[in-house]
Amino acid sequence: QVQLVESGGGSVQAGGSLRLSCVGSGNTYTWDLMGWFRQVPGKEREGIAAIWTAAGRTFYVDSVKGRFTISRDNAKNMLYLQMNSLKPEDTAMYYCAARRGVVPETSTLKEYAYNYWGQGTQVTVSS
Repeated sequence: QVQLVESGGGSVQAGGSLRLSCVGSGNTYTWDLMGWFRQVPGKEREGIAAIWTAAGRTFYVDSVKGRFTISRDNAKNMLYLQMNSLKPEDTAMYYCAARRGVVPETSTLKEYAYNYWGQGTQVTVSS
């Protein structure tokens, strides 16, 4: 049973930072693509960052560019999201996702591109 487990969420004031982590377990899969998504109640899940695990190429939604950094430690099977300069609008449930196999680059921030999902970790940013 493959599992993705996120951690690192919490409450922070605007301008602060958080680092989310995601660990994969239960299998020796080598993920080809991993990403971070977020969702607020009543809205669709939004892809915010993704990384090709072999090449290290990254993708970001415009709203987090320059503030968030996605990274991967393949040896530890870990995925990270460093979030700086947090804003109240970043408040959401954050999810880690992964897939095996390639997709077009235009799909790297799309929910349908991912096969495996974590349970989420809540991030709350107060003004």
